[in-house]
Amino acid sequence: MTSSADASLEPATGESGRGSDVVQSLARGLAVIRAFDAEHPELTLSDVARRADITRAAAGRFLRTLEQLGYVRAAGRTFSLTPRVLELGFSYLSALSIPEIVQPHLERLSREVDESVSAAVLDGGDIVYIARVPTRRIMSVRITIGTRFPAFATSMGRVLLAGMPDAARDELLAASALPSLTERTVTDAGELRAELDRVREQGWALVDGELEPGLRSVAVPLHDRRGGVVAAVNVSTSATRDSVEHVLERHLPVLCAAAAAIDAELRLI
Repeated sequence: MTSSADASLEPATGESGRGSDVVQSLARGLAVIRAFDAEHPELTLSDVARRADITRAAAGRFLRTLEQLGYVRAAGRTFSLTPRVLELGFSYLSALSIPEIVQPHLERLSREVDESVSAAVLDGGDIVYIARVPTRRIMSVRITIGTRFPAFATSMGRVLLAGMPDAARDELLAASALPSLTERTVTDAGELRAELDRVREQGWALVDGELEPGLRSVAVPLHDRRGGVVAAVNVSTSATRDSVEHVLERHLPVLCAAAAAIDAELRLI
Protein backbone atom coordinates (compact mmCIF):
# COMPACT_ATOMS: atom_id res chain seq x y z
CA MET A 1 0.00 0.00 0.00
CA THR A 2 1.24 3.51 -0.85
CA SER A 3 0.98 6.11 1.91
CA SER A 4 -0.19 9.67 1.21
CA ALA A 5 3.35 10.92 1.83
CA ASP A 6 4.75 8.42 -0.67
CA ALA A 7 2.08 9.35 -3.18
CA SER A 8 3.27 12.96 -3.27
CA LEU A 9 6.65 11.72 -4.47
CA GLU A 10 5.33 9.58 -7.29
CA PRO A 11 5.68 10.81 -10.88
CA ALA A 12 2.61 12.72 -12.02
CA THR A 13 0.48 11.02 -14.63
CA GLY A 14 -0.85 13.05 -17.54
CA GLU A 15 -4.20 12.69 -19.23
CA SER A 16 -2.70 10.17 -21.60
CA GLY A 17 -1.97 7.87 -18.68
CA ARG A 18 1.80 7.98 -19.12
CA GLY A 19 4.02 9.12 -16.23
CA SER A 20 5.55 12.51 -16.90
CA ASP A 21 8.41 11.96 -14.42
CA VAL A 22 7.44 15.23 -12.72
CA VAL A 23 7.59 15.13 -8.91
CA GLN A 24 4.79 17.50 -8.02
CA SER A 25 5.96 18.13 -4.46
CA LEU A 26 9.39 19.23 -5.70
CA ALA A 27 7.84 21.45 -8.37
CA ARG A 28 5.58 23.13 -5.82
CA GLY A 29 8.44 23.57 -3.36
CA LEU A 30 10.49 25.35 -6.01
CA ALA A 31 7.45 27.48 -6.87
CA VAL A 32 7.34 28.59 -3.23
CA ILE A 33 10.99 29.69 -3.41
CA ARG A 34 10.38 31.52 -6.69
CA ALA A 35 7.46 33.38 -5.12
CA PHE A 36 10.03 35.61 -3.43
CA ASP A 37 11.89 38.18 -5.50
CA ALA A 38 13.45 41.65 -5.26
CA GLU A 39 10.02 43.30 -5.23
CA HIS A 40 8.58 40.77 -2.77
CA PRO A 41 11.35 39.89 -0.26
CA GLU A 42 8.80 39.28 2.51
CA LEU A 43 5.51 37.46 2.02
CA THR A 44 2.66 36.25 4.18
CA LEU A 45 1.34 32.72 3.95
CA SER A 46 -1.53 33.95 1.77
CA ASP A 47 0.89 35.83 -0.49
CA VAL A 48 2.99 32.70 -1.01
CA ALA A 49 -0.07 30.58 -1.75
CA ARG A 50 -1.33 33.08 -4.32
CA ARG A 51 2.03 33.68 -6.05
CA ALA A 52 2.91 29.96 -6.13
CA ASP A 53 -0.64 29.03 -7.19
CA ILE A 54 -1.08 26.48 -4.41
CA THR A 55 -3.42 26.17 -1.42
CA ARG A 56 -2.68 27.88 1.89
CA ALA A 57 -2.32 24.48 3.56
CA ALA A 58 0.27 23.35 1.01
CA ALA A 59 2.09 26.68 1.23
CA GLY A 60 2.26 26.28 5.00
CA ARG A 61 3.76 22.79 4.73
CA PHE A 62 6.39 23.87 2.23
CA LEU A 63 7.32 26.99 4.19
CA ARG A 64 7.71 25.00 7.41
CA THR A 65 9.88 22.45 5.60
CA LEU A 66 12.04 25.16 4.02
CA GLU A 67 12.32 26.90 7.39
CA GLN A 68 13.49 23.66 9.03
CA LEU A 69 16.08 23.20 6.26
CA GLY A 70 17.33 26.75 6.72
CA TYR A 71 16.16 28.24 3.41
CA VAL A 72 13.33 30.36 4.87
CA ARG A 73 13.00 32.41 8.05
CA ALA A 74 9.74 33.42 9.72
CA ALA A 75 9.15 36.75 11.49
CA GLY A 76 5.63 37.05 12.86
CA ARG A 77 3.21 36.60 9.97
CA THR A 78 5.78 37.07 7.23
CA PHE A 79 8.39 34.83 5.65
CA SER A 80 11.61 35.62 3.79
CA LEU A 81 14.41 33.66 2.14
CA THR A 82 17.76 33.21 3.86
CA PRO A 83 21.18 33.48 2.18
CA ARG A 84 21.29 29.69 2.16
CA VAL A 85 19.17 29.66 -1.02
CA LEU A 86 22.31 30.82 -2.84
CA GLU A 87 23.57 27.26 -2.42
CA LEU A 88 20.93 26.15 -4.91
CA GLY A 89 22.55 28.15 -7.69
CA PHE A 90 26.16 27.86 -6.63
CA SER A 91 26.84 24.61 -8.47
CA TYR A 92 25.49 26.09 -11.71
CA LEU A 93 27.46 29.31 -11.40
CA SER A 94 30.70 27.65 -10.35
CA ALA A 95 30.50 25.10 -13.15
CA LEU A 96 29.60 27.74 -15.70
CA SER A 97 32.67 29.89 -14.89
CA ILE A 98 31.24 32.75 -16.94
CA PRO A 99 30.47 35.10 -14.00
CA GLU A 100 33.99 34.76 -12.63
CA ILE A 101 35.49 35.47 -16.06
CA VAL A 102 33.12 38.31 -16.88
CA GLN A 103 33.23 40.28 -13.62
CA PRO A 104 36.69 41.91 -13.91
CA HIS A 105 35.97 42.89 -17.50
CA LEU A 106 32.68 44.47 -16.42
CA GLU A 107 34.48 46.44 -13.74
CA ARG A 108 36.95 47.85 -16.27
CA LEU A 109 34.16 48.53 -18.75
CA SER A 110 32.09 50.37 -16.16
CA ARG A 111 35.04 52.60 -15.24
CA GLU A 112 35.61 53.41 -18.90
CA VAL A 113 32.02 54.31 -19.79
CA ASP A 114 30.95 55.48 -16.30
CA GLU A 115 27.67 53.59 -16.65
CA SER A 116 26.08 50.44 -15.24
CA VAL A 117 27.11 47.27 -17.05
CA SER A 118 25.77 43.73 -16.77
CA ALA A 119 25.97 40.17 -18.07
CA ALA A 120 23.05 37.77 -18.46
CA VAL A 121 22.12 34.35 -19.80
CA LEU A 122 18.89 33.12 -21.36
CA ASP A 123 16.50 30.98 -19.32
CA GLY A 124 13.38 30.17 -21.30
CA GLY A 125 11.80 33.46 -22.30
CA ASP A 126 13.71 35.45 -19.67
CA ILE A 127 17.19 36.80 -19.20
CA VAL A 128 18.84 36.13 -15.83
CA TYR A 129 21.56 38.45 -14.55
CA ILE A 130 24.78 36.61 -13.66
CA ALA A 131 27.15 39.58 -13.17
CA ARG A 132 26.71 43.31 -12.76
CA VAL A 133 28.53 46.55 -11.91
CA PRO A 134 26.04 49.34 -11.11
CA THR A 135 27.10 52.99 -11.08
CA ARG A 136 23.73 54.56 -10.42
CA ARG A 137 20.14 53.41 -10.16
CA ILE A 138 18.45 53.90 -13.51
CA MET A 139 15.47 51.55 -13.15
CA SER A 140 12.50 51.57 -10.81
CA VAL A 141 13.43 48.05 -9.61
CA ARG A 142 16.74 47.09 -8.07
CA ILE A 143 18.74 44.72 -10.26
CA THR A 144 20.75 42.00 -8.52
CA ILE A 145 22.31 38.69 -9.50
CA GLY A 146 19.39 36.44 -10.41
CA THR A 147 17.05 39.27 -11.49
CA ARG A 148 14.91 38.25 -14.45
CA PHE A 149 13.38 40.31 -17.26
CA PRO A 150 11.48 39.31 -20.42
CA ALA A 151 14.13 38.65 -23.05
CA PHE A 152 12.17 40.10 -25.96
CA ALA A 153 12.18 43.63 -24.49
CA THR A 154 15.84 43.80 -23.40
CA SER A 155 19.04 44.39 -25.33
CA MET A 156 20.78 41.37 -23.82
CA GLY A 157 17.70 39.23 -24.44
CA ARG A 158 17.65 40.19 -28.09
CA VAL A 159 21.25 39.27 -28.78
CA LEU A 160 20.67 35.98 -26.97
CA LEU A 161 17.50 35.26 -28.96
CA ALA A 162 19.25 36.30 -32.17
CA GLY A 163 21.96 33.74 -31.43
CA MET A 164 19.46 30.87 -31.40
CA PRO A 165 18.61 28.69 -34.42
CA ASP A 166 15.56 30.13 -36.18
CA ALA A 167 13.26 27.20 -35.40
CA ALA A 168 14.12 27.19 -31.69
CA ARG A 169 13.82 30.97 -31.51
CA ASP A 170 10.42 31.00 -33.20
CA GLU A 171 9.16 28.20 -30.95
CA LEU A 172 10.30 30.11 -27.87
CA LEU A 173 8.67 33.34 -29.02
CA ALA A 174 5.44 31.53 -29.84
CA ALA A 175 5.30 30.18 -26.30
CA SER A 176 6.18 33.52 -24.69
CA ALA A 177 3.87 36.35 -23.74
CA LEU A 178 4.78 39.66 -25.40
CA PRO A 179 3.19 42.24 -23.10
CA SER A 180 3.37 45.96 -23.75
CA LEU A 181 5.72 47.10 -20.97
CA THR A 182 5.89 50.70 -22.25
CA GLU A 183 4.39 52.55 -25.19
CA ARG A 184 7.59 51.76 -27.13
CA THR A 185 7.63 47.99 -26.55
CA VAL A 186 7.67 45.89 -29.72
CA THR A 187 4.92 43.31 -29.22
CA ASP A 188 4.23 42.20 -32.79
CA ALA A 189 5.86 38.81 -33.35
CA GLY A 190 6.67 39.49 -37.00
CA GLU A 191 8.26 42.84 -36.23
CA LEU A 192 10.22 41.28 -33.40
CA ARG A 193 11.55 38.48 -35.61
CA ALA A 194 12.66 41.05 -38.17
CA GLU A 195 14.45 43.00 -35.44
CA LEU A 196 16.19 39.84 -34.22
CA ASP A 197 17.37 39.17 -37.78
CA ARG A 198 18.88 42.67 -37.86
CA VAL A 199 20.51 42.09 -34.47
CA ARG A 200 22.07 38.83 -35.70
CA GLU A 201 23.42 40.54 -38.82
CA GLN A 202 24.84 43.64 -37.09
CA GLY A 203 26.07 41.84 -33.97
CA TRP A 204 24.50 44.12 -31.37
CA ALA A 205 21.10 45.23 -30.06
CA LEU A 206 19.87 48.62 -28.89
CA VAL A 207 16.68 48.87 -26.83
CA ASP A 208 15.35 52.36 -26.23
CA GLY A 209 12.61 52.68 -23.62
CA GLU A 210 10.94 49.31 -24.34
CA LEU A 211 11.57 47.74 -20.93
CA GLU A 212 11.15 50.90 -18.89
CA PRO A 213 10.62 54.52 -20.00
CA GLY A 214 13.84 56.48 -20.21
CA LEU A 215 16.13 53.43 -20.15
CA ARG A 216 18.55 52.91 -23.03
CA SER A 217 20.70 49.83 -23.32
CA VAL A 218 23.08 48.38 -25.88
CA ALA A 219 24.24 44.76 -25.76
CA VAL A 220 26.54 42.34 -27.58
CA PRO A 221 26.81 38.54 -27.36
CA LEU A 222 29.49 36.40 -25.72
CA HIS A 223 30.64 33.20 -27.42
CA ASP A 224 32.04 29.85 -26.32
CA ARG A 225 34.95 28.07 -28.02
CA ARG A 226 32.59 26.67 -30.69
CA GLY A 227 31.24 30.11 -31.54
CA GLY A 228 27.85 29.59 -29.89
CA VAL A 229 26.22 32.48 -28.06
CA VAL A 230 26.30 31.65 -24.34
CA ALA A 231 25.72 35.01 -22.65
CA ALA A 232 25.42 38.73 -23.31
CA VAL A 233 26.88 41.94 -21.87
CA ASN A 234 25.40 45.41 -21.97
CA VAL A 235 25.78 49.05 -21.06
CA SER A 236 22.68 50.74 -19.65
CA THR A 237 22.11 54.45 -19.43
CA SER A 238 19.41 57.08 -19.08
CA ALA A 239 17.77 58.74 -22.07
CA THR A 240 18.14 62.09 -20.30
CA ARG A 241 21.91 61.63 -20.03
CA ASP A 242 22.96 59.92 -23.26
CA SER A 243 21.54 60.20 -26.76
CA VAL A 244 21.18 57.14 -28.98
CA GLU A 245 24.02 58.51 -31.12
CA HIS A 246 26.30 58.79 -28.09
CA VAL A 247 25.48 55.24 -27.00
CA LEU A 248 26.34 53.88 -30.44
CA GLU A 249 29.36 56.06 -31.11
CA ARG A 250 31.02 55.98 -27.67
CA HIS A 251 29.68 53.05 -25.65
CA LEU A 252 29.23 50.38 -28.32
CA PRO A 253 32.88 50.23 -29.51
CA VAL A 254 34.15 49.94 -25.93
CA LEU A 255 31.52 47.28 -25.21
CA CYS A 256 32.56 45.30 -28.29
CA ALA A 257 36.21 45.45 -27.22
CA ALA A 258 35.30 44.15 -23.75
CA ALA A 259 33.23 41.34 -25.27
CA ALA A 260 36.14 40.34 -27.53
CA ALA A 261 38.44 40.13 -24.48
CA ILE A 262 35.87 38.01 -22.63
CA ASP A 263 35.40 35.75 -25.66
CA ALA A 264 39.15 35.13 -25.75
CA GLU A 265 39.02 33.81 -22.18
CA LEU A 266 35.81 31.82 -22.71
CA ARG A 267 37.53 29.95 -25.57
CA LEU A 268 39.93 28.55 -23.00
CA ILE A 269 37.27 26.77 -20.91
